[in-house]
Amino acid sequence: MNNKPKYHLFKNTTYALSGLKHVLKTESSFKVELFCAIFIIAGIILIDTSISNKLILLVSGILVLIIELVNSAIENVVDLVTKEYAPLAKTAKDIGSSAVMFAIILHVVCWIMILI
Repeated sequence: MNNKPKYHLFKNTTYALSGLKHVLKTESSFKVELFCAIFIIAGIILIDTSISNKLILLVSGILVLIIELVNSAIENVVDLVTKEYAPLAKTAKDIGSSAVMFAIILHVVCWIMILI
């Protein structure tokens, strides 16, 4: 099955922005993390540390948002497949949530290591 459209920069950007718009409308976790990112970025700018440390904090913070987007995609696919309770569906969603949790832990550990 080949239902992939040909690559087109502007169309693909439109698809990406459409996905972001959907997540902003429907995913409260992403909205909270994006709101926190505003303060995290301000903290990164204000903290007195090397540019490489600032980059580590920025990348680990953006990683949280990326993993949350992937988790939201997983949840949407699972919901598409079944609306009823299914152990494997729950497991898939739980694993996605675990990925987000580890990304957040990584980000917090980076902050702790840089501040100490």
